Amino acid sequence: MSQAKVSVGIRMEAEDALRQSIRRSQDFLLSLQKTDGHWEGELLVDSTLCSDTVLYMNWRDGVDELLQAKCADHIRRRQTADGGWNIFIGGPSEINASVKAYFALKLAGDLPNAPWMREARANILRLGGIPQVNTYCRLYLALLGQFPWDYVPTIPPEIFLFPRWFFFNVYEMSSWSRTIIAPLAILNHFKPTRTLPAAFHLHELYPAGMENADFSLKKDKRFWAWRNFFLRCDALLKIHNRFPIHPLRKRALKRAEAWMTERMGEGSDGLSAIFPAMLNSLMALHSLGYAEDHPLVKKAESDFRGLFIHDPADFRIQPCLSPVWDTAITTVALGESGVPKNHPALQKAAAWMETREVRFAGDWTARNPGVEPSGWAFEHSNKYYPDTDDTMMVLMALRHCTPRDARAREEIHRRALKWLLSFQCHDGGWAAFDKNLNAAWLEHVPFADHNAILDPTCSDLTARVLELLGYIGHDPRSQEVRNAIAMLRRTQEADGSWYGRWGVNYIYGTWQALRGLASIGVNMDEEWIRRATTWLESCQNEDGSWGETCESYNFPALKGRGAGTPSQTAWALMGLCAAGDPQRESIQAGIQWLVSTQNLDGSWTEDYTTGTGFPCVFYLKYDMYRNHFPLLALATYRNLIR
Repeated sequence: MSQAKVSVGIRMEAEDALRQSIRRSQDFLLSLQKTDGHWEGELLVDSTLCSDTVLYMNWRDGVDELLQAKCADHIRRRQTADGGWNIFIGGPSEINASVKAYFALKLAGDLPNAPWMREARANILRLGGIPQVNTYCRLYLALLGQFPWDYVPTIPPEIFLFPRWFFFNVYEMSSWSRTIIAPLAILNHFKPTRTLPAAFHLHELYPAGMENADFSLKKDKRFWAWRNFFLRCDALLKIHNRFPIHPLRKRALKRAEAWMTERMGEGSDGLSAIFPAMLNSLMALHSLGYAEDHPLVKKAESDFRGLFIHDPADFRIQPCLSPVWDTAITTVALGESGVPKNHPALQKAAAWMETREVRFAGDWTARNPGVEPSGWAFEHSNKYYPDTDDTMMVLMALRHCTPRDARAREEIHRRALKWLLSFQCHDGGWAAFDKNLNAAWLEHVPFADHNAILDPTCSDLTARVLELLGYIGHDPRSQEVRNAIAMLRRTQEADGSWYGRWGVNYIYGTWQALRGLASIGVNMDEEWIRRATTWLESCQNEDGSWGETCESYNFPALKGRGAGTPSQTAWALMGLCAAGDPQRESIQAGIQWLVSTQNLDGSWTEDYTTGTGFPCVFYLKYDMYRNHFPLLALATYRNLIR
């Protein structure tokens, strides 16, 4: 047999394997669709949510023993080999997660001399003990009498009285920060401390004993620094709080309460529909004296329990729900892979997404007034907080679905696109929830140590806007496009990569930047583009996969390094495919890895965390990522070779 015939045979065999892999993936994803048309995967996170739930129940003095036992089992299963608890799969022990886990297990009845508790205690002390925990951990410990309130950063309710024109007000903070902080400001005033029996105290987690511990927050070495300025302000606020008379406090508490409760009502699956805000709001309602049978308390409890995954083998709690995001990406993957636009599954998905458009003027209007309300939120119902990323992904998804009412679809598209474009910031980029929310000095506020008080523009979101605009034929010479491209050029790293804010990490950012630039028509043979593709190829593992650890947020030297995962391999492949040459050896090897690692049912297995909540602080494992992104990558490759 001639070499040419052998080559053709191998190519046909590879194409057949690719076709079968795509079909199996399509069938698998279609089997997961809910009856109303949406998809919803689980969000898997670290042990802190179960720990916080145990702490909350004990603070309430109303422990659900069965729930507490389930949470304790969950926590024990996630203890690492060195005795601590981490914040992403395979990561090192982290002090806040470890302290919360140890405390929760102790409250659940685990004795301090149990082997796993001794190991946990040794690990916590090695990490510096309780004095090293962050603001939110300090506050939870203070509520249970295990940390002195004098060393918990003050969150004054009076900030809710500051007008919007004032240099600092609640709308200078990110949407998730303001919803977390609103109930904490109420708790900070009342300081509703629960006294625990001595057996539950945490003296053993203070390296020098609780009486001799140094609780003070670290100062900046420079005298003139924002950090030191805010620490002095915090000291003054604590002195102010010791006086019996606070002329504005009653009014401030009422304003904070009204602001919080308004956002917990109809049209929202809990405050901001995210776990920390929902849990904090429950504690705030109880501190304000709301009765157990009050409708708002009952709704808040129901919303909170809606995050529970009652798996008999492993009870879990989600940080929020992700139906809009999962539905939009899955629809795009199915459409790109050849599922017809009039397929019943895509028709149902489109109808479901259209009903989820947010037509309410939420908090975003504070920084972006005068725009007709539109957009989509991440969750089922979160009317105050639609976001740009879900909106652009839904608009891309609807392109793949034949409209039942063409005029209505066109109106949705017009309205949502105008809303999305109105969020372009001064630097040419897009942020997630707000516009021009980038006052860097706020990052030094003592209660801002969760690394998320701002909502700055980021390269991945900006590039995704370009991707959408390219698909719909937007003028590539328009000012908004030129500004966005300029922003991407400014934020490119020296090695050619881009930082990924909402996915782990440089692989995510670089993929999206390349895909967006290609879609809008940038010449992909320019030197700065070639640097990006060269960087992606330099990160490929020997087996053809790509992977990156969450540790790259702490240590950029680890960028692009890690065990291969289906989602990150898919991202890298799509980034390389954007350069237009499907015959690259790196692409061929990556496609082969995806095809060969697919399970018989059409799914893929992913054992690592690849989603980002707050860099260095909170990460997520999107269960859908391991399936819809590989399909999208395979489809992107097949469409390119065609």
